[in-house]
Amino acid sequence: MTTKPPVEVIYAPVFTRAIKRLHKKFPKVAIELRPLIQQLENGETPGDQVQGTGYTVYKARVRNSQAQRGKSGGLRVIYYIKRAERVILVTIYSKTEQVDITADEIRRIIEEFESE
Repeated sequence: MTTKPPVEVIYAPVFTRAIKRLHKKFPKVAIELRPLIQQLENGETPGDQVQGTGYTVYKARVRNSQAQRGKSGGLRVIYYIKRAERVILVTIYSKTEQVDITADEIRRIIEEFESE
């Protein structure tokens, strides 16, 4: 019996900067994010696909127990499936700080990452 190799999860620089900024306000952000990362490593694709980016991009909800606002106060993680075995975490934001992100913004972040 062969086992499927785990998916490699990579952090885009924009994502890393956003996590550092969010960590100041929500110290448990890394703990809250861990279940999503495990799902991605297992090959799952949680969340809804984002249309209009030209890439295979998903937006997933992550609980933010420190926001005290239910779903509307949660975190949103944008990730890009580059290949079946590689996922790039594009960006993360709190719904308490940012309403949404446009497909153009997502495309720009991915293109910037790809050119590095």
